Amino acid sequence: MASEPDILAPPQPVAAHLAQWEEQVDGVVPAKTGGSNLLIATWNLRAFGDLTKAWKTPEGVSPKRNFADIHAIATVIRRFDVVAVQEVRGNLRALRYLLKVLGEDWAFILTDVTLGKDGNNERLAFLFDTRRVKPSGLACELVVPIEQETGVSASGLERQFARTPYAVSFLSSGQTFTLITLHVDYGDTAADRVPELEAIAKWLAGWAEQEFGWDHNLIALGDFNIDRVGDPLFEAFTSTGLTPAPQLADLPRTIFDKPGAAHFYDQIAWFTKGQQHRPVLNLEAVTGGQVDFVDTFQGEGTRNDLSWHISDHFPLWVEFAIPAG
Repeated sequence: MASEPDILAPPQPVAAHLAQWEEQVDGVVPAKTGGSNLLIATWNLRAFGDLTKAWKTPEGVSPKRNFADIHAIATVIRRFDVVAVQEVRGNLRALRYLLKVLGEDWAFILTDVTLGKDGNNERLAFLFDTRRVKPSGLACELVVPIEQETGVSASGLERQFARTPYAVSFLSSGQTFTLITLHVDYGDTAADRVPELEAIAKWLAGWAEQEFGWDHNLIALGDFNIDRVGDPLFEAFTSTGLTPAPQLADLPRTIFDKPGAAHFYDQIAWFTKGQQHRPVLNLEAVTGGQVDFVDTFQGEGTRNDLSWHISDHFPLWVEFAIPAG
């Protein structure tokens, strides 16, 4: 039986392609600078579970994602300090090989699988560069008691969240920040998403007020499945004062978005100044963007094929400046 290829030894054509990809990503994402910036990203990696242990996936073989794809994904992730990843599946093979490629300076924290039809066998995860960021102690899933006064009907909460939002606190250069990642249930219609988005917005506002005394930075990020700015989904998401990163306002979120008809599924957001009893960022959002991998990796295949190799979503990121002293 043929031995398994070594994922840390890409063949020359793959290595050359990846070197070009490295240069492209270098031109898009700012460099990490010691103690003065923080780079945070969110990426819905489509069905990030199993993996074909080959540099090129044979015709008709599933899953399509292979070793070269893992390197392409790692090239993006290592540019950041923390990446919130949605759609990590019960099968952790792809994640394990991704961590091999990222190297021993990288670690992860993730939830267990969310069971049930709406849970879609998914986990929520944070990958982080341990040279730059350390967990500061808090890790929790967000659960809303039915009897709690939320302003959302009990029927809207009775099944809890389809995939329970996940919060983890980190420390970097003396700054503590708490990231809350989520993947809102898409549902059969857009209206199906409104109760969950309202519940999340109200829960975050209440929790932020409790955290006010700790002076933590609080950032929500993930796949909110918002169709358009100004629609009922967006209004539900921003109803308690969450403000999406303005640097990301007009960027397409998926590889299938058409010019002028982009969706706004993925977001990075926080509470802004002027809101009482809620943590305001000590961090200044300096720049932000997405990483577009379509032209580099689509080749002769379709965009649908590409979505199973890399993803159907673009990674979104924001660079924060860390205050001096």
